[in-house]
Amino acid sequence: MKDKFTIPWQSRPDGSSELLWRFDNNPLTGHRPIPGVLAIYNSAVISYEGAFIGVFRGDQQNGMPTLFVGHSDDGIAWTFETEPIPLQGEDAHIGIHEYAYDPRIVRLDDRYIVQWCNGYHGPTIGLAETHDFKTFIPLENAFLPYNRNGVLFPRKIGDNYAMLSRPSDTGHTPFGDIFYSESPDLTYWGKHRHVMSKGPEWWQGLKIGPGPIPIETSEGWLMIYHGVCNTCNGFVYRMGVALLDLDKPWKVISSGKGAIFGPEKPYETTGLVPNVTFPCAVVQDAGSDRIAVYYGSADTHIALAFGHINELVDFALQR
Repeated sequence: MKDKFTIPWQSRPDGSSELLWRFDNNPLTGHRPIPGVLAIYNSAVISYEGAFIGVFRGDQQNGMPTLFVGHSDDGIAWTFETEPIPLQGEDAHIGIHEYAYDPRIVRLDDRYIVQWCNGYHGPTIGLAETHDFKTFIPLENAFLPYNRNGVLFPRKIGDNYAMLSRPSDTGHTPFGDIFYSESPDLTYWGKHRHVMSKGPEWWQGLKIGPGPIPIETSEGWLMIYHGVCNTCNGFVYRMGVALLDLDKPWKVISSGKGAIFGPEKPYETTGLVPNVTFPCAVVQDAGSDRIAVYYGSADTHIALAFGHINELVDFALQR
């Protein structure tokens, strides 16, 4: 399966023209993956010390989500720590985590920064840093409530850290555009810029939100994002791609026409929340443009898809 590549990988099936194709043995997680947790999904994975590590959304039996660390040798078979990540800071307000879900991870300098939707009198963007995935130091919430889908860039833009997010509301957010913000220190955020609006295509006509950490390419920042539409049977979550300017990432160079991936398989169409494919993480093969995309399926499982960066860039550029 893994052969010479540094990431999980399966070649595109014969005769397929899909930009992203599914792992044959999806999903990676099932029901009740650890004691007291109903499901693990919408989670972040990163390569670490020759293997893989991740921060995972685990919905507990009372329905409240929190974060757990997981480990894997191959990026496919995962073991999870049974206790949630401790996120208690010295400041009482930094220690308020009414819930925590949909994390992302990025390496910045010599540390890793976890981003998630944090419950602080409503949803906002929580941040924490770690060097070893054992000790997590909470940072200030990035924004006032309400906000979701905080996604840091993997390097500074000029002299500042940079983040994509989607301003929100207290509910299930039947609206949403993507915005860009900068910070000199991961504490004070400003230079807010509008990036991209929902629509005009139907598959993303209700709301959109940034997905995995943006991928730097020679053509621009490749942003894989989720788009949501409303149907007679509820919301449907699909994936799309866009290219952002390298120096001014609030400027969209081009976005692909149509979704590149959406719910089709039973583990994507049936679950706690049906018809959801929600991308949260990408791991890239250091020797090629191959990527493995981790996504949440039906708010119940973690699943895996594969693709090529160059093909996604070409689609974003409509080439």
